[in-house]
Amino acid sequence: MLDIRDYGTIIFDCDGVILDSNKVKSKAFYNAVIDFGHEPAQKLVDFHVANGGVSRYIKFEYFFTDILRYTSYESELNSALHRYAQEVQLGLAQCAITPELLNLKKQTSSSWMIASGGDQNELRELFKARDLDKLFELGIFGSPDKKEDIVKRELLGDSIKGPVLFVGDSRYDHVVASSHQLDFVFVNAWSEFSDWNDYFSDKDNVHICERVSDLLASDKQR
Repeated sequence: MLDIRDYGTIIFDCDGVILDSNKVKSKAFYNAVIDFGHEPAQKLVDFHVANGGVSRYIKFEYFFTDILRYTSYESELNSALHRYAQEVQLGLAQCAITPELLNLKKQTSSSWMIASGGDQNELRELFKARDLDKLFELGIFGSPDKKEDIVKRELLGDSIKGPVLFVGDSRYDHVVASSHQLDFVFVNAWSEFSDWNDYFSDKDNVHICERVSDLLASDKQR
């Protein structure tokens, strides 16, 4: 049975883990490109959902190169990114924060970090505005750096203490964790990964729970 207190460092994804923000971002992707038509916009949303945790920059590049087959699109890309950022900023300021986060922090002696596909500057501003930044003393990191590069870079630094736990809500999160032999928790309550049950059916050493609050040590463990 997983005991959260056994870990020296905990790496959290943001969307669907710390914040109930997956639907906010799916809607923002759609609205950012709806001027190109419903079908292409929905294809972008489908690509976004299938690639949870991947940077918006990669997703919009895919939209213009693979969905629309554009060869020149710098102006359109910048416009879509701007529209997306505006809608996401409003949605993230209002979406729910996972319950019991402060109590979980108090219960552990681990250091915490965010590794997200979201824009790094936006994340840092958001976490400060919502009084969450102080919980993540190892840093709040995001795109344009890829999540796997963020985790690799930080693991090679001096601040990470083992053992390390990764908490995520997507297949990509699990892939990143597995590539570094990190223990993994899949949080499913807000996830848009519809096939997670089948995906994890043959995966060993994966702990599955509904919310981050489920990681609180029980009275019997204390």
